[in-house]
Amino acid sequence: MKYVTEFRDGAAAAKLVERIRRRPAIPVNLMEVCGTHTVAIFRHGIRDLLPENINLVSGPGCPVCVTANRDIDWAIALAHRPEVILATFGDMLKVPGSRTSLQRARAEGAQVRVVYSTLDALEIARANPRQMVVFFGIGFETTAPTVACSVLEAESQGLANYYVYSVHKVMPPPMEALVASGEVRIDGFLCPGHVSAIIGSEPYRFLARDHGIPCVVAGFEPLDVLQSIDMLLAMRAEGRAEVEIQYRRVVRPEGNPAAREQLYRVFQAADAEWRGLGVIPASGLEIREEYARFDARRAFQLDPGPTLEHRGCRCGEVLRGSIKPPECGLYGQVCTPESPVGPCMVSSEGTCSTWYQFAGVEG
Repeated sequence: MKYVTEFRDGAAAAKLVERIRRRPAIPVNLMEVCGTHTVAIFRHGIRDLLPENINLVSGPGCPVCVTANRDIDWAIALAHRPEVILATFGDMLKVPGSRTSLQRARAEGAQVRVVYSTLDALEIARANPRQMVVFFGIGFETTAPTVACSVLEAESQGLANYYVYSVHKVMPPPMEALVASGEVRIDGFLCPGHVSAIIGSEPYRFLARDHGIPCVVAGFEPLDVLQSIDMLLAMRAEGRAEVEIQYRRVVRPEGNPAAREQLYRVFQAADAEWRGLGVIPASGLEIREEYARFDARRAFQLDPGPTLEHRGCRCGEVLRGSIKPPECGLYGQVCTPESPVGPCMVSSEGTCSTWYQFAGVEG
């Protein structure tokens, strides 16, 4: 339990909270852009520990939630092809597309398999040589290197029936888009620890340099989050805008060069559509030309029909941090984890799901 129990020390937490309360009582909006941070903040009651002037805002930190309906529709249409086995993580099953979901497609006979890693998807491809196995690749820089490695492994094994449908995204561009929009005032970012373990802290430098916004790469235990908030408040009080690392036991400024080398050997930056944010330049990852034979987008010609958004669902606004989940008229009434209308209520890291689990219907 090293690096866990010491970051859950109640006495240390009380001292940190007291120090935070002694900071200047200036209203600040601090945004986290990682779903695991959102869960940690609620699970450990951190909102209730902070003074009223500190407002924690949840941003687009859930990869399932930010996947656009267009991409979900495409995956559903692909799953209905009789020659295709679609492999995906479990969170994607219940996410509603424009008209249906992968869960419903599976109930109708589509071959949709839940996997826990790309190794599972590769094994399905090996065991089913007459089927085309497509891995639905979602996630940020944390999971994308493993998908890149699966492509390299498929190439080395000569697997001609393995494909990746990549809707992978990278985190710094949407952070810039949020700041540039001005819709929500952001006084500091809690930067994602898992993503930063791969990319390091340098990619956030532009937020401090160009926009004057302090950033702290934060861990996920209660003391991690409290220390990170205190570090942001200290920079605000001192008039500094820098990028600091609280999660030093995992994250280095340079990140993980070996993981990035594998990632960008297979993928390259591309424009991508984000739910609630629209198309953001260079915010996605597409398969390079050298590995085009593994790219499901190029291998399959599909027309999933027009994209439709669910009436009344305000998931996009939740992802931008412009509203809290209880402000959506569907929250807790029509939209629940058992019967979700929007993806923010599906994923275990979705903001609406987290609010519902820890704060209830009233929030």
